[in-house]
Amino acid sequence: MSIIDETRFIERLHFFDGQRLVASDLQGLEEFNREMRRMHNMCLHQHGVGSGFAVSGEKGDREVTIGPGYAIDSLGREIILTQTEVLAIPPDAGDKGNSSFYDLTVSYPQDSALEEAETRDGICLPRGAIRLREAPIFCWVELSGENFIPTKSKLVTDLQTGLKIRLARVEILNCRLNARVSVALRDNARPEVTPYVAAGFQQVLTVQNFPLPLPIFTDPRVRTRVIIDTIDTSAASFLATPEYMAHITGPRRFDVGSRELAIFDQFSITSSAKDKFEILDLIFLVPNRPTSLSQPMTDAEVNEVVSQISKKWEVVWMGVER
Repeated sequence: MSIIDETRFIERLHFFDGQRLVASDLQGLEEFNREMRRMHNMCLHQHGVGSGFAVSGEKGDREVTIGPGYAIDSLGREIILTQTEVLAIPPDAGDKGNSSFYDLTVSYPQDSALEEAETRDGICLPRGAIRLREAPIFCWVELSGENFIPTKSKLVTDLQTGLKIRLARVEILNCRLNARVSVALRDNARPEVTPYVAAGFQQVLTVQNFPLPLPIFTDPRVRTRVIIDTIDTSAASFLATPEYMAHITGPRRFDVGSRELAIFDQFSITSSAKDKFEILDLIFLVPNRPTSLSQPMTDAEVNEVVSQISKKWEVVWMGVER
């Protein structure tokens, strides 16, 4: 029974000068802090590997190498490996020439199985342990069938409930690895990071005269304009500059007087930040009906089209923050 269960309340241990302390007082302080940390882990984190525990092994090897790491089981207990561990693979020859599969798991040791790391003599009392080593327990779980189910039901339960943490999967034939160790199915304490996606739109405000003279623009039948605008994305609350994708929506043909004008545009994003991005859209206005191709557009016609663009065009965008 835990110290929290015994007291039924959260009590802060308090000491005073001259107090006579016994082992249970100090042990209660250590146990209380340990249980509060486990409660935090269990309530706010999912079980699995938090860091490290890299497992490596190549085809033909008879052993795997496990790097230092930190993991949490479903009871909030911290499983820590402080130095590299080399572990022999199961001595399995396979089944009629077919490979056998195993999952490598790690778990927290039972309190009764903790190794005494240091002992001291007591004053007028027998020698006792003052340090217990919390070494992780590694276990090979044999798998069977097309779905790779553990052969022992108890191990199935331990894996499903998070008492055992899956680190890697191996394929064994003739007592050797028949393929490189796979860590694709390991249990991770950190949830997978998915991209943050946000989207929005903004109306085009201003259409300007194009400032750069290019040879194609000397054709009197083609009139040019440009949209240079700043698109505000602060409402998305990106933490870093995302990858922006954007385009302009709206009609590309306008009836002006007795003829129809067509618009072709070339859109690009020129710069970006976490709360905005800049756009440049080159606009080409040309008569669309063959009977009027030889007639240059008048300023009045161009101004009418520009007015319609400002009312009907919008910049639609999406940002992906990875």
